[in-house]
Amino acid sequence: MLVGTLVLGACGFADSRAPVPDFMRIKEAEQQLPEPPPDVKRVVREQIEVVFLNTSYPREVQVALPHHEVRGTGWTACVRAQLTSATGSALGTQTYIVTISGGKIVDRRRAEADDICGSEAYEPI
Repeated sequence: MLVGTLVLGACGFADSRAPVPDFMRIKEAEQQLPEPPPDVKRVVREQIEVVFLNTSYPREVQVALPHHEVRGTGWTACVRAQLTSATGSALGTQTYIVTISGGKIVDRRRAEADDICGSEAYEPI
């Protein structure tokens, strides 16, 4: 009886190559293929309100080439522009990192000193 319990108990841990029926096997994780590189210029131009507030009056908007995300299937790119503060004073050039997935900007954050954005080559949109 002990042997039978051990055998049946082990079935719950069968991997995808184990000699047990399919329903008892652990499914292998499906690998998602990375997306093709996005057209960052077009994406930022069409979704600029996601990156910059309209009241900051973004000017001289520039983008860098996209980089594949370390984790995930999307892409990240650096975006910079001349901005104006809420009080109307010039903020100067501000740089953000955007995450693009499925052709949409899904996240953005201000670039920090240790980010790659300082060494990127930029092109106007």
